[in-house]
Amino acid sequence: MCRITSTLGKPRIIVDADSCPVKEEIVEISERFSLEVIFVASYNHVMNDLTHGTWKFVDPSKEAADLFIMNKANAFDIVVTQDIGLASILLPMKVKVLSPRGEWYLETQIETALDLRYLSAKARQQGKYGKGPKPFTKDHRAKFKQELSKILSEYEGNL
Repeated sequence: MCRITSTLGKPRIIVDADSCPVKEEIVEISERFSLEVIFVASYNHVMNDLTHGTWKFVDPSKEAADLFIMNKANAFDIVVTQDIGLASILLPMKVKVLSPRGEWYLETQIETALDLRYLSAKARQQGKYGKGPKPFTKDHRAKFKQELSKILSEYEGNL
């Protein structure tokens, strides 16, 4: 599945932070495993409390955060994002990619996800609107915590 077998040292957690609903959980888990966490956000989303993790702010242009993450991520880092396009670029680089809902993006499934995203965008252009994503729930939050903790525990066991 997503087993880490790196000898390159500890992974970092890099977060596409503009609309990430699990920042607190990431801080909690990263502190438990003594990992570096990098939050990447646009200047439009500057927050007052920047005490946890390293914060990197980028231009508010559409792809600036994605470009920063692509240039910073190394093999076996863990990126938290909702962006399927970003995930599709990171996976071949051996970066582990986790959604805030606790779903791992996998190379074997990413092409299908991209196709569905394209078809949905095309339907919206034709005036067909679906219900949108399901609301983010406590179950999603719990699954995220479980999946991130599980992969980091597996990694720690390989040291």
